[in-house]
Amino acid sequence: MSNTIELLLLSKPGCHLCEDAREVVDEVVTGFMASHPAASITVTEKNILEDEALQVKYSEEIPVLLINGKVHNYWRIDDERLKRALYALVSKPSYLKNNRCVG
Repeated sequence: MSNTIELLLLSKPGCHLCEDAREVVDEVVTGFMASHPAASITVTEKNILEDEALQVKYSEEIPVLLINGKVHNYWRIDDERLKRALYALVSKPSYLKNNRCVG
């Protein structure tokens, strides 16, 4: 079972919700890594204004948080929901994971 998790935060400059989302993601990841040192989490932030396809797709939903390429949340990032999703990714056997969306 792989414990590698990729988080992608889609944002844009001047977005106060994006700033809030960044803080929530940083706080949750820091706490999660302290209690799950075997997990590997990469957090990347991407400005949708630098990618036309992302801008068209997500312009009305930012910030958007994707976990392993799947949309997890948009507008407001719920810290408890993010914690549960990260925990599920490192604790469930792969055959129990939902490959269509992130809880």
